[in-house]
Amino acid sequence: MTQDDIIRMAEEARVHFENFNDRYIERLEKFAELVAAAEREECAKLCEEEKALRLAEKIRARGSK
Repeated sequence: MTQDDIIRMAEEARVHFENFNDRYIERLEKFAELVAAAEREECAKLCEEEKALRLAEKIRARGSK
């Protein structure tokens, strides 16, 4: 996910941009990383439930790119 993607999604979610500076962008990027990691983990758990263990490993590996 690019910085532009994160900003676009934040704008779609109507995140308030009063002090739009580098520190704010860093916080948005960290938040996006946490959300993506949580979603990957949920997807990986579903794969494990279906015995698709290799797929679960591949999903989790996406977080270490």
